[in-house]
Amino acid sequence: MKKIILLTLVAAAATVVFLVAKPAQPPLMNTSAETATGSVYDFTVKSIDGKDVSLSQYKGKKLLIVNTASECGYTPQYKDLEELYKKHGDKVTVLGFPANNFGGQEPGTEAQISTFCEKNYGVTFPLFSKVSVSGADTAPLFKFLADKKQNGAVDSAPNWNFCKYLVDENGRVAKFYKSDVKPLNPELIADILK
Repeated sequence: MKKIILLTLVAAAATVVFLVAKPAQPPLMNTSAETATGSVYDFTVKSIDGKDVSLSQYKGKKLLIVNTASECGYTPQYKDLEELYKKHGDKVTVLGFPANNFGGQEPGTEAQISTFCEKNYGVTFPLFSKVSVSGADTAPLFKFLADKKQNGAVDSAPNWNFCKYLVDENGRVAKFYKSDVKPLNPELIADILK
């Protein structure tokens, strides 16, 4: 009888030791910029005149990446984007990416777009070749900008022309602004000047 009790106590003690020694579950991963898989500096895009441009050339400056269109109700934002670029160009570089995804509002060629922007709005900030920012043919840069798993911060894709992505000095996506947020909006300016 003593043997049975002793064996039962030994078995119970072994169970307690096993339960206590069981390792704890690892904490859930934090989805932040620290877990982002890349930066905008990893991308090379085409300028409006067809030349390769590595976005790594903008290291150390904030970027405001905007999907633009020439025949949109928001097209006058070109003027404010240029003013922002001239006034705060030491802090931020505006990058314009013409896109024809929303109602055919950017039907022109690159040459036509460039002439239109310069003639009508005096645009001097960098413009790039027309890209897709929505749908199956979305450009790789815009897939990255809209995917929080990749960029670590933002899960918003353009749903119209003149959506804006603010990128910090390290190439990390910081914030997304919808089309109706004007380039000279005090909140956007404050984010740039931080």
